[in-house]
Amino acid sequence: MYIYILYILAGFIAGCVVAIIIGLVKKSISDKNILKSTELAKKIIDDANAEVINIKKTATLEAKEKWFKIQKDYEDEISNRKKEIHILEKEYNGRVSKLDQRLENLDRKETNLQEFEKKIKIQEVEIKQKMIELDELVEQQNQKLTEIAKLSREEAVQILKNNLKNKARSEAAKEIRLIAEQTKAEANKLAAGILSTAIQRMSVDYVSETTVSVVSLPDDEMKGRIIGREGRNIRAFEKASGIDLIIDDTPEAVVLSGFDPVRREIARLSLEKLISDGRIHPGRIEQVIEKTSKEMDENLVKIGEKACMETNIHNISGNIVKLIGRLKYRTSYGQNILQHSIEAAWICGMLASELGIDQELARRAGFLHDLGKAIDHEYDGSHAKLGANIARKNGESKIIINAIEAHHEEVEYQSVYAVLTQVADAISGARPGARREMLETYMKRLTKMEDIANSIEGVTKSYAIQAGRELRIIVDPATIDDKKTAFIASDIAEKIEAEMQYPGQIKVTVIRETRQTAVAK
Repeated sequence: MYIYILYILAGFIAGCVVAIIIGLVKKSISDKNILKSTELAKKIIDDANAEVINIKKTATLEAKEKWFKIQKDYEDEISNRKKEIHILEKEYNGRVSKLDQRLENLDRKETNLQEFEKKIKIQEVEIKQKMIELDELVEQQNQKLTEIAKLSREEAVQILKNNLKNKARSEAAKEIRLIAEQTKAEANKLAAGILSTAIQRMSVDYVSETTVSVVSLPDDEMKGRIIGREGRNIRAFEKASGIDLIIDDTPEAVVLSGFDPVRREIARLSLEKLISDGRIHPGRIEQVIEKTSKEMDENLVKIGEKACMETNIHNISGNIVKLIGRLKYRTSYGQNILQHSIEAAWICGMLASELGIDQELARRAGFLHDLGKAIDHEYDGSHAKLGANIARKNGESKIIINAIEAHHEEVEYQSVYAVLTQVADAISGARPGARREMLETYMKRLTKMEDIANSIEGVTKSYAIQAGRELRIIVDPATIDDKKTAFIASDIAEKIEAEMQYPGQIKVTVIRETRQTAVAK
């Protein structure tokens, strides 16, 4: 039994020893793990510190680079600003020197003016003295004339007054007749007379050229095909085109008649296509005219764009470009409106160049001034106002709108460009050969006007200007005084009325100019 007890004790002791050994082993293993964890944590911390240092160095380098770049940009900007300031300083110094020169010139001119004023005052005193002497001489002459004519001064003055009254009555009668001519439109009878006279003078050539187009035919048999069975083809053509088709005995030709030049051109092109194609029937006629109308719209745009390029004018609305193309088929007194507009544009540009103002703006005003003539046969109102409304709707500037509206003096001028537009329009339309008038007749009329003026005593020079619509006369100031200039103008106007035939009116302008010259020594 003791042996069992010993065995039990021995087993218990052995278990305790094993437990102690196991505990010691676990502690040793735990210490080793703690040591490894401590070393790993230390390594992580060291790596993190190293990475922080690297990041800090990188950030520092980047900051330095940015700072150097900013500093360089700042220095470059300062350098550029210094250059600009240097240039501005030079310009400023140049302007200052120019102002100094102008001030010196003004001072010099002021000195000259003061000297000139002194001389004028001296001359005024001398003139007053001479006027007194002249009045005395006139009084003496009047007394001698009274003795010779056996008339008192009052009687001579009365005779002179009666002569002047008769002259004034004659002038008043002419003015009344002129006013009556201007108001003829209010009287149907007088208006009919004016219209009949105008038709007799202008209808044959002008109407035949501007309202009629002739289309050649390959043979006279084509006339029957154009007419069609019972006239159905010709009726379909006239209905679709809006143009009268005249077929007469003229060999191998038909005539298109209509007052709308664009529509007449569409009809002409359509008829030529039908003749070339050979298929002529109502359906085909309508199809060809419709297609030609679309092609004409495209062609009008091309014509307008070409005209804009020719005048070097840009940024024009598409609506205006198309209307410009329509001007190719419009005429005024035989002058093509599109060519007239192009010519007026270049004249405006040249005048603007001489005056030192915007040439492009001036060319634009001259180019668009007759824009309203593209639609004046479709709407009521003058072409100037119609053109101004078109320009206003399509975003043109106020200067251009006023230039268009004022070029026939229907409204007041608001800029120098409006004046230039009117001048360019007059130059282009009034030059010899621009509009319907024989050059030989034109030259004879101008020569006759100048001869009439030169035949008057006291006239030194005379010039027919504005295409013969104005006669400008220069008289000798020594023999003709200001009062006599009015009589000379009336006498020349009477001679022109009596001896010449001319359209419209002729303005007679007499110029008397006195020049005084002094030499500074």
